[in-house]
Amino acid sequence: MARLRLGEILIKQGLITEAQFQAAVEAQKTDKSHIGEILVRMGVIKEDDLAAALGTQLLIPYASKASGLLGPQKAQGLEKLVPYDYAREHLVLPLNRNMNSLTCAIFNPFDLIMIDNLKKMTGCEINFVIATRSDIIRAIQEFYLEEEGGAWGKAVEKAHSQARQPSPSSEEKSETELSLDKLIAKAEEAPVIKLVDLIIRQAIDERASDIHIEPFKDRLEVRYRIDGELYQIPPPAKHLHQPIVSRVKILAHMDIAERRLPQDGRISAKLEQRTVDLRVSTLPTVWGEKVVMRILDRDAIKMELAALGFDVRQLEIIRKALKVPYGLLFVTGPTGSGKSTTLYSCLNEVMDPTKNIMTAEDPVEFRIDGINQVHVRPDIGFTFAQALRSFLRQDPDIIMVGEVRDLETAEICVRAALTGHFVLSTLHTNDAPSAITRLMDIGVPPYLLTPSLTMIVGQRLGRKLCPHCKEAYEPKPEELGEIKLSTDLIYRAKGCDQCSHTGYKGRLVIAEVLVVDDMIKRMIGKNATYNDLRDAARKNGMVTLFESGIKNVEAGITSLDEVLGVTVG
Repeated sequence: MARLRLGEILIKQGLITEAQFQAAVEAQKTDKSHIGEILVRMGVIKEDDLAAALGTQLLIPYASKASGLLGPQKAQGLEKLVPYDYAREHLVLPLNRNMNSLTCAIFNPFDLIMIDNLKKMTGCEINFVIATRSDIIRAIQEFYLEEEGGAWGKAVEKAHSQARQPSPSSEEKSETELSLDKLIAKAEEAPVIKLVDLIIRQAIDERASDIHIEPFKDRLEVRYRIDGELYQIPPPAKHLHQPIVSRVKILAHMDIAERRLPQDGRISAKLEQRTVDLRVSTLPTVWGEKVVMRILDRDAIKMELAALGFDVRQLEIIRKALKVPYGLLFVTGPTGSGKSTTLYSCLNEVMDPTKNIMTAEDPVEFRIDGINQVHVRPDIGFTFAQALRSFLRQDPDIIMVGEVRDLETAEICVRAALTGHFVLSTLHTNDAPSAITRLMDIGVPPYLLTPSLTMIVGQRLGRKLCPHCKEAYEPKPEELGEIKLSTDLIYRAKGCDQCSHTGYKGRLVIAEVLVVDDMIKRMIGKNATYNDLRDAARKNGMVTLFESGIKNVEAGITSLDEVLGVTVG
């Protein structure tokens, strides 16, 4: 009897309609993914529905984590037979070995090359069960952390047993009197090395932007910042704090003996086929050094204006401004609002081998081939203003300044724009119109600002609803207040395995774009107030931050709570 196709199985089970299947087939013409993955991304079926249907189609048992079938047998050396890196990259989990037969859980039964390589690597005949991507990832982390000594849970207990744990009263003394040799020795112990590696790897896998390692009186905390929010993870024991910090310092080429002063460093971590940079900062606190690692993963951030979340009209206006050969463009917003990413995306838009592009940054976050990037060092007198003066002697076409912090830097930016250069920079203000009043407040004369300023982009970052679990609802009148929506149904966060039960996955830009046209220039020349500038910009068609956020709510991209949280107040 002929084997049923996956679509036929799903239709027969009542999970999809014929029309939904045909839509997925049509999408497959441009998206070369497996038809089942396309249906999951479309939100038509869930991951476990796909895995169960594939099992039915291929006559492979389906195993979920809840069933308990994804628990590898202990003491069989499975972690050595299939190494962690291979398991994580190919989503394969060894479950049991019986003589020359190895049973594994897999996510993609159509990856014949992986299956063939697995046979050669293990020297075993392979039997399979099928499971969802998220279940396999979670099971891999739990198994290898436990077996090989990981970042937390039982793995940490293994590290505890291999380290000498002093009594609480002697611990503080030992930390202050520890010699450099002992610090290095402890940092180079295998459990500590694996501990730090897995903390970093887990953070990258979870799409974290920052790792916080924080000591307190009787505990150590590890937190990841994901989509702008900090989430606590099960931490190592307190006595492992100093070895962990020392290991991070060694990787970041910092002075591990210096614990009284803040330090900065950088780590390059190789992950599968890409390199991820980590910017490291240490800070002495009353309970020891706190470490923050900023993860700079260019592959995880699409530095393209079209991918950031600007609407079609805003994109059109920004791209038009970027084609002007000279002028001054500011991106403004609070810390953590994605200003640098927007600037990098603008540079990608204007990248041209016929142009000399130079940047002054503190520090350089992403290294871009073809652009001359300079790390300013105010601590040794190399300020933004000094870098800009040097740039003007280097025949630049386009200049990017990480931040305008003072009158001197602002005036050089303005004068560079007036002398035929295109200048991009950032300001810390609440919205676009207030950037104009801020520049005038710090002392930039209106007669210089008027001819140089071309555009201001005010922005925030909002979390996107998880497409796998967001739920539609009809908001109550008291929830909306005076807000007018163009739709009766909007979406809110729910939470599922795909988004680690937060209800959100990824972020988008919520922006307002102020074009400095003739009317705005006349108002600048008359020292107009913030309110007058804002009213004029709105009459000229500027969509405010709040209005832009509401458009994303109506489109089902984010929630009303999220927009109110990032744009109001």
